[in-house]
Amino acid sequence: MSIKAFVTTAAAALLALPATATVIFRNPGTLSGWDNTLKEHSGTVDQVSNVVYAGSTAIKVTQTYDPSYTGRYHSEVHRRSGYKRGDTGFYGFAFRLSDSWEFFPAQSYNIGQFIADFSDTGCDDWMPSSMVWLVGDQLYSRVKYGSICDQHTTTYPNLATVSPGDWHRVEIQANWQSDSTGYYKIWFDGVKVLEKFNLKTTIDDSRQFEWHVGLYANGWHDDGGMKGSQPFRQIWYDNLAIGTTFADADPAQFS
Repeated sequence: MSIKAFVTTAAAALLALPATATVIFRNPGTLSGWDNTLKEHSGTVDQVSNVVYAGSTAIKVTQTYDPSYTGRYHSEVHRRSGYKRGDTGFYGFAFRLSDSWEFFPAQSYNIGQFIADFSDTGCDDWMPSSMVWLVGDQLYSRVKYGSICDQHTTTYPNLATVSPGDWHRVEIQANWQSDSTGYYKIWFDGVKVLEKFNLKTTIDDSRQFEWHVGLYANGWHDDGGMKGSQPFRQIWYDNLAIGTTFADADPAQFS
């Protein structure tokens, strides 16, 4: 083989190698390492050791319904760097609902979202793009596209059934694009439940979206009140991560 042919073959082989995996963020269920903690009204966010997915700690979030309160119900941890348009990444966490979680009558409870501040636009303030939430015992998600002043949403319902008192794993892979070149995938307990290609996955803006994980009892606010008879809600979170490969962000593959 000539030197030129050898160099060409070697270069091609190098290009064929997979990209190096990179753990961008990893949290083993602690309150350290986050950019912010949000506790609205009577909400709580605590680090605990009595209920964990793995290791010795988990994050416990709670919210309590108050019929005299008209604000929102967030209990979350926040990472400022979630994504920008053009990014590709994996996002994962383990979560556990309380043993006595009341699913019906069905109401929306958000458990994770990407969000950015658009107060400067005159069209919105803090606007969430993709979200993961529960309606009854079903897992939902969505993508949002268009512009901040002309938003459009595609919702993906009934992705998986959630059980109270059990640890579940959610992992998202997203290629964040405002044109039809993006993709969006979700795994639940290691099983792929959503895979969409050639779609718009974020709005036409390049600002930073934050990653928020925790309980946002949005149904209480959006529906004008609580449905059912359970005003106190609890969720535990553990092994939360962002990375460039599935293994980077898989809660089951923390070392």
